[in-house]
Amino acid sequence: MTTLRRGVRLGIDVGRARVGVARSDPDGMLATPVETVARGDAAVARVITLAGELGAVEILVGLPMNLRGEETASTTDARAFAREVAAGTDLPIRLVDERLSTVSAHAELRRAGRSQKSSRTIVDQVAAVVLLQQALEVEKSTGRPPGTPVPPVQEST
Repeated sequence: MTTLRRGVRLGIDVGRARVGVARSDPDGMLATPVETVARGDAAVARVITLAGELGAVEILVGLPMNLRGEETASTTDARAFAREVAAGTDLPIRLVDERLSTVSAHAELRRAGRSQKSSRTIVDQVAAVVLLQQALEVEKSTGRPPGTPVPPVQEST
């Protein structure tokens, strides 16, 4: 097992109606839910604010691919959201594979006795926890940051 870069990371699950936010502890041992943000004009600003409040060193945005590893409309949406976040912060933004994170989140909530209807407000947070925890495990096992970086936005002159 290799050493993980130290610092709080945010995991972001981008959905059509909501954005789930999770955070890691500074040692990267555990991902925990933070909040669900309504999708809209203020969602990107809220994610950036949370990153500042929590002292994040990096933001990991889930990239929803289909089971064959192909991009979908949701993939395009997540990439656009990640670019908007990158435009508003100097923090590194990385896109990480999040195949089945929402499916896993629903399964965990069912095991906890929650109905799909009662889970609606927190499933995005749980999906963010799943994708962040998986990303932390990838970095621990490979020694490399997970996913691919979102290039910083270049200011035009």
